Amino acid sequence: MEKQVQRMFSKELEQFYCSILLDEVKEKVRKLKAYGVDEAEIMAAMNEKELFPQLVVTEDYKVVLADGVNTEVKMEPLVKAVYLLFLSHPEGIVLKCLSDYRKELTALYLLLRPAGLTDRVVQSIEDVTNPMLNSINEKCARIRKVFSGLLPKSVARYYSISGKRGEAKKIDLVRANVVWKCKLPNPQGL
Repeated sequence: MEKQVQRMFSKELEQFYCSILLDEVKEKVRKLKAYGVDEAEIMAAMNEKELFPQLVVTEDYKVVLADGVNTEVKMEPLVKAVYLLFLSHPEGIVLKCLSDYRKELTALYLLLRPAGLTDRVVQSIEDVTNPMLNSINEKCARIRKVFSGLLPKSVARYYSISGKRGEAKKIDLVRANVVWKCKLPNPQGL
């Protein structure tokens, strides 16, 4: 009989603590909403695994969010080549040094479009790697827009290329969350 009373008391105590915790959660959610966080983002935060899906680069160089439905992140070939370049350099790239990565970017583009390089593509690659032009910023904005359309904005920023002016730009996603199923090119082979 005593054990039964203890279990009842224990169960009531557990329910009491749960109700206190739920009240705390409700209060935190109210505060988040007051700060402008939308309900979808709050719901995503409740399921942390969904919040930061794995980023997979497949054997055929598709960029996929492993979010349960394997959502492909669609980008134009040059934009995707820029993305893969930055993804393969977790330390980041200083934009004024981007011309040092021209061969690597070209090799990545050729993997995505094996038909070869046209004069227009060569010029586009030169424009992207020219720090005096705005082309790289336009590509970064397109990448940001794609991820913002697929993920909450507070999460999308980790998948996008960002950084302070004059410092290395990089993708802040934890590299343990990136899966490479493809082989990256050797730019020295060009």
